[in-house]
Amino acid sequence: MARINLLPWREAERKKRQREFGFMLMAAVVVTVIAIISLHMHIQSLIAAQDSRNTFLGREIAIVEQQIKEISDLGRTKAGLLARMNIIQELQSSRPQIVHLFDELVATLPEGVYLTKVSQSGTRVKITGRAQSNARVSAFMRKIEASQWLGKPNLNLIENKEETGTGLSHFVLVAQQISQNREEEK
Repeated sequence: MARINLLPWREAERKKRQREFGFMLMAAVVVTVIAIISLHMHIQSLIAAQDSRNTFLGREIAIVEQQIKEISDLGRTKAGLLARMNIIQELQSSRPQIVHLFDELVATLPEGVYLTKVSQSGTRVKITGRAQSNARVSAFMRKIEASQWLGKPNLNLIENKEETGTGLSHFVLVAQQISQNREEEK
């Protein structure tokens, strides 16, 4: 058999395969880099879109928070105005009541009882005065109880004639002013 030298052919085949492998490796690296770059760009576009949404939501949240603040301010203003209206309405309705209170005090005051001080806190009326006797104070309390503008008399203090040195008993009693408006509402 003749001897054929296949070494140059094998060497050429090996170099060809190495070139093909290098080319395939280069192509794989290029495709991988392109895939990574395109994936990175896609992710960056998703991040940019989400950032845009977040910015929009942030602006909308700020607008809504401002509206909530305005609404709460309006609520406080409304509550203040309603409180003022209620106070004015109470003053309007209680304006004639002070006249009725003094008329009723005069009407219920028995002879021999003298008032020295009348003070009012809300519906509570504190009456300070002098009387010729304890019986006259009792009569005054009964008349207050029967009154349509006053009620619930409560005697806080009574000092006898001897203790005062004036010949008159000193007394302090508290009564409740009855509002006719409240009675009509019931």
